[in-house]
Amino acid sequence: MRKIQLSLAALFCYVFITSTLHYKVYSQSNKDYEQQSDIFYRDASVEPVTDYMKERCVLDIYYPKNKQGFATVVWFHGGGLKAGNKFIPEWLKNKEIAVVAVNYRFSPVASCPAYIQDGAAAVAWVFRNVEAYGGDPGLIIVSGHSAGGYLTSMIGLDKRYLEVYGIDANQIASLVPFSGHTITHFTVREERGIAGTQPIIDEFAPLYHVRDDAPPLILITGDRELELLGRYEENAYMMRMMEVVGHQETTLYELDGFDHGGMAVPAYPLLIKEVRRIIRNNTSDTE
Repeated sequence: MRKIQLSLAALFCYVFITSTLHYKVYSQSNKDYEQQSDIFYRDASVEPVTDYMKERCVLDIYYPKNKQGFATVVWFHGGGLKAGNKFIPEWLKNKEIAVVAVNYRFSPVASCPAYIQDGAAAVAWVFRNVEAYGGDPGLIIVSGHSAGGYLTSMIGLDKRYLEVYGIDANQIASLVPFSGHTITHFTVREERGIAGTQPIIDEFAPLYHVRDDAPPLILITGDRELELLGRYEENAYMMRMMEVVGHQETTLYELDGFDHGGMAVPAYPLLIKEVRRIIRNNTSDTE
């Protein structure tokens, strides 16, 4: 278990140095990468497909064309489970990895757990299809910001959502939520008429599903004094409870000086760092 607090100055140096190194080592021209967009990922055999699903349940995949066995980051955008749109983060491009950007249904048109189910269906699609693009299904990292961080943790910790597709959530190589709720999401509470200032921990809270055998968990938040409500403290409690149950690979980063929205950019290098660690460990395991 590790809790790491990065000051603004230290973080600036870290981001500058790592971004420069990544540019020198991994930058390729656009011709080395390909993107396919608006791929429908829901499985009609699991749930009847509606027009709203057809509109929202699509993903983009960005991948290196002439490489095999690469890692994949599944990326969930934020927006409070009410808004937003899929995008391939610039920080994740040209890194010799695939990035899958996912759209999902929104509240109030859809209600809990529809958006979690969508997220799980997208991750299942990646497990089933990434090998056809050249990716390694053993190197799938799930991440996202804010609401996307919440979806990341729910899909990875509550094993029921991926079990529908015959996938064990422990097959995920790592979970990297950016400033995600660990209590029940405020939009889930809002759907029940519960105020956003009333914390709830139930089956729709990542904290409810702490377990010792979960994938590695990298929790990243902004400055505790600048974050939304108690977002840092939620994640700190998540780290503590994962430690209590015996999980050995939970790390918490607090990015000093960055608020909820601003913390995403300095968090991307930490995500890339985790991707590289997973790749190294996989390589050493196969040698």
